[in-house]
Amino acid sequence: MAPMTDPVEPGDVAASARASLTSSLDVARGRLAATSLPLEGTGVEDARRRRRELLDQLDDYLLPRLRSDGAPLLVVVGGSTGAGKSTLVNSLLGAPLTRPGVLRPTTRSPVLVHHPSDEPWFAGDRVFPTLPRVRTVRDDAAPRAAAPEVEDATTVRALRLAPYPGMPPGMALLDAPDIDSLETANRDLAAQLLAAADLWLFVTTAARYADAVPWEQLRAAAARRAQIALVLDRVDHGSDEVAVDLARLMAGNGLAGVPLFVVPEAPLDAQGMLPERAVADVAGWLSDLGGDAGARDEVALATRDGVIEDVASNLDALADAVEAQAAAAERLADAVTTNYAQARTQVRAATSDGVMLRGEVLARWQDFVGASDVMRSIERGVGRVRDAVGAFFRGGRVSPDTVEVAIAHGLEAVTLDAVETAREKTRALWRADPAGAGLLASGAATSSSAAGVTGVTTADLRAVIAQQIRGWQEDVLAVVREQGEDRRGLARALSFGVNGLGVAVMVLVFAGTGGLTGAEVGIAGGTAVLAQKVLEAAFGDDAVRRLTVLASERLEERLGSVLDADAAIALTRVAALGIAADDGPALRAAAAAVTTAAHAERVERSLAHREHAAGGGLLAPRLRGADLAGRTDLDDDGSGSEMLSPYQSRPTSTAPDPGAASETEEAPRAGFWRRMFGRGGDA
Repeated sequence: MAPMTDPVEPGDVAASARASLTSSLDVARGRLAATSLPLEGTGVEDARRRRRELLDQLDDYLLPRLRSDGAPLLVVVGGSTGAGKSTLVNSLLGAPLTRPGVLRPTTRSPVLVHHPSDEPWFAGDRVFPTLPRVRTVRDDAAPRAAAPEVEDATTVRALRLAPYPGMPPGMALLDAPDIDSLETANRDLAAQLLAAADLWLFVTTAARYADAVPWEQLRAAAARRAQIALVLDRVDHGSDEVAVDLARLMAGNGLAGVPLFVVPEAPLDAQGMLPERAVADVAGWLSDLGGDAGARDEVALATRDGVIEDVASNLDALADAVEAQAAAAERLADAVTTNYAQARTQVRAATSDGVMLRGEVLARWQDFVGASDVMRSIERGVGRVRDAVGAFFRGGRVSPDTVEVAIAHGLEAVTLDAVETAREKTRALWRADPAGAGLLASGAATSSSAAGVTGVTTADLRAVIAQQIRGWQEDVLAVVREQGEDRRGLARALSFGVNGLGVAVMVLVFAGTGGLTGAEVGIAGGTAVLAQKVLEAAFGDDAVRRLTVLASERLEERLGSVLDADAAIALTRVAALGIAADDGPALRAAAAAVTTAAHAERVERSLAHREHAAGGGLLAPRLRGADLAGRTDLDDDGSGSEMLSPYQSRPTSTAPDPGAASETEEAPRAGFWRRMFGRGGDA
């Protein structure tokens, strides 16, 4: 018999699915934070902005919302410059908690109004962790006006908390900066706050409702299925066509089912607030939402689900940008590798095809060995070479140092030319590539010269080359000395001629006829034969071949190290950018994991059939004017103005249907939310 196990409650499964979703988003955030987009290129600025926005949205909204149950619903009041957002918030609360004004932007330090019981949620860094908190102190029994804001560096990027007993528990209002502010910092902050909203209450005016910038934001919010409500503020009596035209724009931009409220133009009272009647419908709508835990959850979940889908989609899009960065970094590195490999080939050819035996090196060698005398001995017979060599070493001829100096100068010129050619070719390829051009610009101090690729000046490079050449010449003398010590009968010759034999080895390394023509072939060939015969007379045929191969290898190693070191500096500049080839696939995998976990969480959430109780005990506070919502028989100034019903999905008329109003009064308000989020049910 199978062992008995306790049944798994649906709520436990749903909680586990939510934990998996949170974990997948944590992984995605880590991948995103580690992602670097340092190279310039097409679309990279948009990708950088998208990356910053995703990190803000994950930190400010998504992860805090997933990690804690019972989070208050955050309603962000945003909109155009001068739309009256602060005035609307104050009028809804019945207290001047935010600061309207004539200077723009008016909201430099966003104000978050919440019920005192919700303060632990906002006081810490669970939401908006990058914004410092400034707490507005007030009397719970009789709220005072907020202290004037001081426009300095400490308040511009601070979140001003305003606990207020008149705010329904479980809901908070945040008065955000203008989305079309002239100040970039304010626009960025507004976008950050709106991205963290459970519900966006967008405020516009009859004069500015068709502005382009707000509609860009609204379309983006609609695309990620954010929950939105619109307030058309400052509408003159009788201007019904304004609301109708706004409804047309909403339908054309994916907002056909979004609630629309009309706030008529009305004089402000002594505290700068609108009449209760003007804000009644907005107040009633928000109060009903704040008092219904189930409705709040539906709003939060609908927004959260849309944000998660948007995050996964943007991670995929960023993976494209990251892979483009990896491809650009590979192009830059390939340019370095290819050009310095060609430089190696150039140096190898120049030091082995006889070119080095031209000019000054050839002249100094001939002076040193007395080429005519020794060559005549060679022509009479190889047997006489040994005598000629012995006489040469005993004769006190010109010092071999002059030949070494000439060889050093020739090698230096060959190597310096190869390195600078590789630098210039690399620089040209980088400049033609936006990614490389940006990298060169980051080292502007040297980018005007070939050293712009590595930052090493020609003078410094010349010193490094000279040091390696001296090292090679010392290597050759060391192996000649070592070879002589292993042979008997040459002690006297070696004691006088180590440097001379070493120079002969150097000359033989450079021997060849490649690239030489005419008389130069005979001269170089004769020079090589002479060097070889001198060495064979001292060491024998096999030893000379070994010496020559070893000296050639040491030379290539020494000069190659100069090329490798210079190339390594350029390659390090690319590697230091931190672009890894697997960053793009890792982001794609993270996006796929988020999508899978989100789907599983939605399935388990629906299967769990969570029940949301409206709560008991004390009646929740209602916003100012909420009890007047939907009524058209009252007006503050006695003019009998008509208001748009908030329970219409779009305004077909600014005059409410009396029958519809009666039906609304008799039906529970939660029915509207069921319709708004597709749950069905009667109004």
